[in-house]
Amino acid sequence: MSQVVSPHLTTLNYTGVSHTVFHLLGIPGLEDQHMWISIPFFISYVMALFGNSLLIFIILTKSSLHEAMYLFLCMLAGTDIVLSTCTVPQALAIFWFHAGEISLDRCITQVFFLTSTFMSESGILLVMAFDRYIAICYPLRYTAILTHALIGKIGVTIFLRSFGTVFPIIFLLKRLTFCRSNILPHTVCEHIGLAKFSCDDIRVNIWYGIFVLMSTIVLDIFLICVSYILILRAVFHIPSRDARYKALNTCGSHVCAIILFYGPGIFSVLTQRFGRHISPPVHILLANVCILIPPMLNPIIYGIKTKEIRGQVTHILFSKQI
Repeated sequence: MSQVVSPHLTTLNYTGVSHTVFHLLGIPGLEDQHMWISIPFFISYVMALFGNSLLIFIILTKSSLHEAMYLFLCMLAGTDIVLSTCTVPQALAIFWFHAGEISLDRCITQVFFLTSTFMSESGILLVMAFDRYIAICYPLRYTAILTHALIGKIGVTIFLRSFGTVFPIIFLLKRLTFCRSNILPHTVCEHIGLAKFSCDDIRVNIWYGIFVLMSTIVLDIFLICVSYILILRAVFHIPSRDARYKALNTCGSHVCAIILFYGPGIFSVLTQRFGRHISPPVHILLANVCILIPPMLNPIIYGIKTKEIRGQVTHILFSKQI
């Protein structure tokens, strides 16, 4: 059973030293396997960079794809690149060169960008659900409702929401005195994982972390569910069976992206809450899967399921060979 760290610890039992440099261990207990574990990390990162960069290039250079659905997909691809780059290069440095040393400021910076990017991706998936709702329920007004100006405002709102809700975490972490330990058993820095190594009261950090989770991820999941309930209700009122299938098929890629993004995260949370018999390395691997899988597979899913993108990918990659 994992040890529970009390949030009420004070500096009375510790020295007055506050660590400014930490050491990330990677995946504790599997140090001898780090080189092998790095292989899927590296492959997934290369695939994520190539796939999402190609997706962005195709959408931005093809004027026929300058519609809401594809512009939101372009935002998702950009966010996936940032999400991967926030974590995988550092994990590879630990696996390959044992370069786990990280300053407190850099650690907090990583917490900020990793958390805010994760929130942004959740927000983009929400507006993509809204996009599918408009496309199916109001097809004749689709382009009139989702204008380029509105899409731009939606994008700015998503990123402002993410940065705004995560920004206070910087100060919540900076106020703490880290005098317990400077050894972090993980591949990345994360908010509560870092705060637990403080000898101060971290109840504010815990409650604010819960607030951020509820006001972004949980709210987004709820609104996505509402959107799809409305979509299904509209689809089942369509008299033609072929039209119903076509309408549902347009949602296929988005549903897959939702499952890939939220599924591993929910499973990881459940295993941490109820899987006390599961070893810590498994929890760390699951946390990394949440970051590795969506950026790698999203371009593949949209490339296969979306006819317009599939055609452009085929043209770019194989036109010279034909």
